[in-house]
Amino acid sequence: MQDFQWMLEYGINRFGSLAALEARLPQPATAAQLTAVSDDRYLSLLALRVFRAGLRHSVVDAKWPNFEEVFWQFNPDKVVLMSAEHIERLMQDTRIIRHLGKLRSVPRNAQMVLDMRREYGSFGAFLAQWPSSDIVGLWRYLAKQGQQLGGMSAPRFLRMAGKDTFLLSNDVTAALIAQGIVTKQPTSQRDLAAVQEAFNSWQAQSGRPLCQLSMLLALTTNH
Repeated sequence: MQDFQWMLEYGINRFGSLAALEARLPQPATAAQLTAVSDDRYLSLLALRVFRAGLRHSVVDAKWPNFEEVFWQFNPDKVVLMSAEHIERLMQDTRIIRHLGKLRSVPRNAQMVLDMRREYGSFGAFLAQWPSSDIVGLWRYLAKQGQQLGGMSAPRFLRMAGKDTFLLSNDVTAALIAQGIVTKQPTSQRDLAAVQEAFNSWQAQSGRPLCQLSMLLALTTNH
């Protein structure tokens, strides 16, 4: 496995200078910034990620103001009370994307948001306290406690929210395979633990957030 300095030098060579590279690297939200976001905005973001999965983002985004309206601005206290009959009626609403499984996920994820608010004070506070050294554990937790958040949906939601995470994109996965960390797309707990350990090592060497390490690693591929 290559060290962080190799990864950094590769990125500098791609962009021509350290300053040019730094300008392209993402910045995660701080704990204070994560905590400051209201629960309804997190529920909206969770729903947005769920509906974007497998669909053109531009199509979903264009309809999102209508989603905000039919889900009461994603107030979790209201959304959690939506009945199965109410969801069935939404299947007749042409203003939104009518996908029953995705629509049903919204009240379920509202319950998760409320559960986290009850335990941590807010969903943002829950995200803020989770350590980056076990970000794959947060992926699993969201997939288990929420709905329609398996696969890449949980990490992509976290990236959208600003929570520091790496993403297992095609380029990142190719680089992980090239460095002998995994032999295929990591999906098992064993492979994900190996990936987490590698990122923890690079983070210890560099002090950089996971999102930057993820991008730097992706740059080492020839795509």
